[in-house]
Amino acid sequence: MAAKAAKEQESKKIRITWVKSAIGYKQNQKDTIRALGLRRLHQVVEKEDTPTIRGMVHKVRHLVRVEEL
Repeated sequence: MAAKAAKEQESKKIRITWVKSAIGYKQNQKDTIRALGLRRLHQVVEKEDTPTIRGMVHKVRHLVRVEEL
C-alpha cells in the first residue's frame, strides 16, 4: 500500500519539443516559449505535468509537440 501511495505522489512529466519557429507570431507566444525553457528550435525539455504548464503549452500548441512520460 505504501508503495502505491508513493507512486501516486510522484508527479507526472511531459516532454515538450519546440518544432515550429515563433517568427511571425505575437510576442506573448514568443515569451511563453522562452518561459517553458525552450531556447532553440528542436530543443526538448521535460517539465512537471501541472495545470500551469499545461496552460502554457496550450497557448503555443501550434509551435510545440508534447509527449506524456
